[in-house]
Amino acid sequence: MLWWAPRANRAGGLAQAILADPAGEFALRAITRNPDSEAAQALRERGTEVVKADLADEASLRAAFEGADAAFLVTNWAELMDPKAEIDQAHAMARAAKAAGVGHAIWSTNDDSRQTIPADDERYPDVLGFKVPHIDAKASADAYFTEIGVPTTFLRTSFFWDNLASVMPLRRNEDGTLTLALAMGGSRLSGIAAADIGKVVLSILKRREEFLGRTVSIAGEHLTGTQMAAQFSDVLGQTVTYHPLPVQSIREAGFYLADDVANMFQFFTEYEDVIVGPRDVSATRELHPELMTFATWAAQNRDRVQAATAEQNWSQLL
Repeated sequence: MLWWAPRANRAGGLAQAILADPAGEFALRAITRNPDSEAAQALRERGTEVVKADLADEASLRAAFEGADAAFLVTNWAELMDPKAEIDQAHAMARAAKAAGVGHAIWSTNDDSRQTIPADDERYPDVLGFKVPHIDAKASADAYFTEIGVPTTFLRTSFFWDNLASVMPLRRNEDGTLTLALAMGGSRLSGIAAADIGKVVLSILKRREEFLGRTVSIAGEHLTGTQMAAQFSDVLGQTVTYHPLPVQSIREAGFYLADDVANMFQFFTEYEDVIVGPRDVSATRELHPELMTFATWAAQNRDRVQAATAEQNWSQLL
């Protein structure tokens, strides 16, 4: 029995991977705060067990974990926007998994920028006690899984290309051309299609003994903004140019936790090797042979990319 927390597309992708797996090695139990939702009902109609629980309610998590052989554990930063709350939820999931005797937890975590960025580097302002809270908080919870004896694989993902079809869309210019704006300078950005994460996780679940206790860092490709723009141009059939967005323009944009986003891009740009180096695309493809390239993702999501372009959510930073 596999448990998954329906957070973003990572867990949803795993659900679809399990349900489509011809080997049928896992039965799926979906945990949700709203078992009457359309998404929950759609899973139920495909034979999934759907139960109610909440990441803020450890007792409900423990009950939900009972009898599960494996668990994919995911928090949702976009909902919390609070690193301490995210750590609390990670700890609650770890304790619940331990108490229920889950034999394999896959914890969706990330790099801890504080291990690389000097504490006294004033170019990275403190954000809620962290440098990049939305990734540092997850990494801060890693040790707890080991300390309390949860059999865990630590999964570090990459930038979701799906952001470019939602919160970071292309901008349409007055001359009809399009602009891809990222604060990456000339550095490579490690990225992956969110839909591929679930298939990678399923492969790790099937190879439990090989991956227990390991940190697995995954990516679909490492591309510069210029390379991504060129591939967008080919897929969309119109010119897309890359604009290396100044990090300072993000800091000055005024949205909540702008420094978190700015610090992230600055970290990714200045310490490219720290991010790109461990994320072996060949190793990721060995886990998931149909791993998408950026061009494949863009072609499959062409309509989403074009629809998001009209909204121009990211363009105010240009």
